Amino acid sequence: MTTAFSQDVWTRRYHEAGPDAMRLICFPHAGGSASFYFPVSRALAPRVEVLAVQYPGRQERRREPAVNSIHELADQIAAALPYEDWRPTAFFGHSMGATLAFEVADRLERDRGLSPVHVFASGRRAPSRVRVENLHQQGDDAIVAELRRHSATDDRLLDDQELLRMILPALRSDYHAIETYRARPGARLRCPLTVLVGTADPLVTPDEAEAWRTHTTGPTDVRYFPGGHFYLTERMQEVLAVMTEVLTAVPR
Repeated sequence: MTTAFSQDVWTRRYHEAGPDAMRLICFPHAGGSASFYFPVSRALAPRVEVLAVQYPGRQERRREPAVNSIHELADQIAAALPYEDWRPTAFFGHSMGATLAFEVADRLERDRGLSPVHVFASGRRAPSRVRVENLHQQGDDAIVAELRRHSATDDRLLDDQELLRMILPALRSDYHAIETYRARPGARLRCPLTVLVGTADPLVTPDEAEAWRTHTTGPTDVRYFPGGHFYLTERMQEVLAVMTEVLTAVPR
């Protein structure tokens, strides 16, 4: 694997890109880490500089306490972005990461007058759509069962009790963050959105996906792919094709 070039404690850059390359900041799912986006970085470099966000409590940040609030985590990420080298920047987030991408973009627009050129929201219902969920209050077995149900983690890892003890605290914290999240009333971006959803995803109905249209004044495109919540692991080439199509069309 290519060495990760760390921009700072919050982001990982796995492949070099040109000085004028567009930037894509990627936000992992609950329990996920920056390395989930290594294939995206490899596929898009050097035309696009991919920065993958690394949340506290995992991989080399595993000794740091995880953050169990979406709003607090978004505050910290927004403060840490590389503004000294700002360039046309898009966001991509999957599941919990889609919510974080939205919240960080909202902070950039409100606090800094900066707007991403595009936000890709994958595998997550619109911020205004709320479901009652309490997995973070249940036992470890329930969390592991949820991971198996959505094929979010290799079963070999879930069968390793030592590894489970390492990853469960961050997982529980992430589930607490996303299950207790409530969007700011009327929160709406100015940038275009592309919403990507698996046709068999039990966590996002078509109505919940279409509701993203109310969260931007820009255009919204909703695209469906065969598969469940982690459809993108099997449809990565199709997802990359959509991302490339959209980013190539962005005015520079």
